[in-house]
Amino acid sequence: MKTQRPSPASLSYRDAGVDIDAGDQLVENIKPFAKRTMREGVLAGIGGFGALFEVPKRYREPVLVSGTDGVGTKLKLAFETGRHDSIGIDLVAMSVNDILVQGAEPLFFLDYFACGRLDVETATQVVKGIAAGCELAGCALIGGETAEMPGMYPAGEYDLAGFAVGVVEKSAIIDGAAIAPGDVVLGLASSGIHSNGYSLVRKIIETTRADLSSAFGSRTLGDALLAPTRIYVKSVLAALREVKVKGLAHITGGGLVENVPRMLPSNVKAALDKSAWPRPPLFDWLQENGNVAEAEMHRVFNCGIGMACVVAASDVDRATDLLARGGETVHRIGEIRARSGDEAQTTVA
Repeated sequence: MKTQRPSPASLSYRDAGVDIDAGDQLVENIKPFAKRTMREGVLAGIGGFGALFEVPKRYREPVLVSGTDGVGTKLKLAFETGRHDSIGIDLVAMSVNDILVQGAEPLFFLDYFACGRLDVETATQVVKGIAAGCELAGCALIGGETAEMPGMYPAGEYDLAGFAVGVVEKSAIIDGAAIAPGDVVLGLASSGIHSNGYSLVRKIIETTRADLSSAFGSRTLGDALLAPTRIYVKSVLAALREVKVKGLAHITGGGLVENVPRMLPSNVKAALDKSAWPRPPLFDWLQENGNVAEAEMHRVFNCGIGMACVVAASDVDRATDLLARGGETVHRIGEIRARSGDEAQTTVA
């Protein structure tokens, strides 16, 4: 004889831990921020099932370039300090800087925000930062997804991901193929650690029991560690219109020694001189407090250079001037040399 199951009480989505009203409120909160990012090409943005974008007609042979990324464990410091206003800039920067290295103009950006229970104030701060990053990059925030998943994330925590789509004229794609011995490597200064190496950063903080609220120069240590990733889009695109850039490398995870080779042909190498640029004090603090070897510093962190740019020796002054006019701090950090056998493609000495 079958046991009759008792009829369950009437359940709703709210009983599962989902706050539908919070989601609606967030959408209303972010619309003004997204509106400020609108640009040519947007046909339909936030609110629909899919966003629509028309490639600008000034491109004769447009090639779409896409990139996706997250912010990594830098989020943990945002949770610990309660600072959520700039982490969205990091999210945008990681994707738009990546597609920039192929000469692409970022067109639009979409984000994914996931949490256990939606905190409207926190999420609004995050998306406000995403919109600010899009404004800095000149791209439109045209959509995204907010996923509320009870039981998936600890209270007060969330995850972020996003992707950017850009466009470049087919004849203007930067692929590094023209890089040759005698060319010069220019370095564009970073704004801090950017968004890579934070697993090591957090281990150093844990080991030394560092106080994130302690003074570090004119700000706190926490503020220094959370400084948003610099977005190089507008200054570099302006320079590309005036001078031949042979190669670009976004200095992310892997530091200079693993990212610079990504733009180089196999027959050349980059010899970088670490005395050619000032290393920001934050990197010295990390090295000293973590007892981090010099080689490991250059393998993990950007050490003060967020973007590397290769130009012909005859174009160095022009490129430097154009990038400086765009707001960049530019250093001549090395040169391209012939490579033989299995020599390392990038050295920092």
